[in-house]
Amino acid sequence: MFAAERRQLILEMVRANGAVSLRELARVVQTSEVTVRRDVRALEAEGLLDRRHGGAVLPGGFTRESGFPQKSHLATAEKTAIADLAAGLVEEGEAIVVGAGTTTQELARRLARVPGLTVVTNSLLVAQALAHANRVEVVMTGGTLRGSNYALVGSGAEQSLQGLRVSRAFLSGSGLTAERGLSTSNMLSASVDRALVQAASEVVVLADHGKLGADTMFQTVPTDVITHLVTDEPPVHDERAATELQALADQGVQVAVAGPAAGDPGADPAGDPAPAGRQSRRDVPLQAQRRVNPPGSPPQLRSAAHLTAETAAGERARVADLRRR
Repeated sequence: MFAAERRQLILEMVRANGAVSLRELARVVQTSEVTVRRDVRALEAEGLLDRRHGGAVLPGGFTRESGFPQKSHLATAEKTAIADLAAGLVEEGEAIVVGAGTTTQELARRLARVPGLTVVTNSLLVAQALAHANRVEVVMTGGTLRGSNYALVGSGAEQSLQGLRVSRAFLSGSGLTAERGLSTSNMLSASVDRALVQAASEVVVLADHGKLGADTMFQTVPTDVITHLVTDEPPVHDERAATELQALADQGVQVAVAGPAAGDPGADPAGDPAPAGRQSRRDVPLQAQRRVNPPGSPPQLRSAAHLTAETAAGERARVADLRRR
């Protein structure tokens, strides 16, 4: 493919999706990320897009929301790895809320195997993924259907969540930064996501590395409200994602990082064979000073395995308390 053809395709992808990672661009145009980075730099010089560490976005500073058809084909391996890891946080018999999104849809497919689970959602896609799960009860919110992401939004959705209390909320979004937290490009979606957060004791954000450092118009979850972040392993050269992950951890977010998806055993982000002993999915601990630590105490290391073991006993007690109520 000639450079002009490559750049035209890159431009079309960014216009269609609002934000695209370099990894995804390189995969689609079938070239290296180094070459794609050079193309993105040239397109930015022409004012046709804005360059971000690890990706490209529409010009203007804020990314816009993609429609479901575009999002469902982006970062599929990363979403699978994130969903696999996040499912390990859900205990038998829990009551949770799950927001709209393609990553939360992947999570829902895995939750179908958790007995005694109650899932409250405003997403038709999440409900569809759980429709045939005999041991899972699905509760849909009311609201007005938003066709671009198959979600129920508006005052009906928000009112149906009033008075609800569950153990955890699982949410996705369009962007995540340590400064603003989780954000989305649609005001109605943001308002319902805030109502979902109000119903939960803990908030788990699911975001692939391409969303790290991206900023969108409407804040949904401030950083200090996010309990856990489950993300995928960024490429080694993606300094933006690595910096953002550390900044989130420093603010008290428990970060769990999934390695390559199960469908790509042993592969690293560059596509090279994994070193001996490396598993297809791994937890990357980040040094993080928890808010509850006394001054001068050493930073704690957090990983998904640590996180899951740490919360399991406490969650059983919380679920029992919810049932009594």
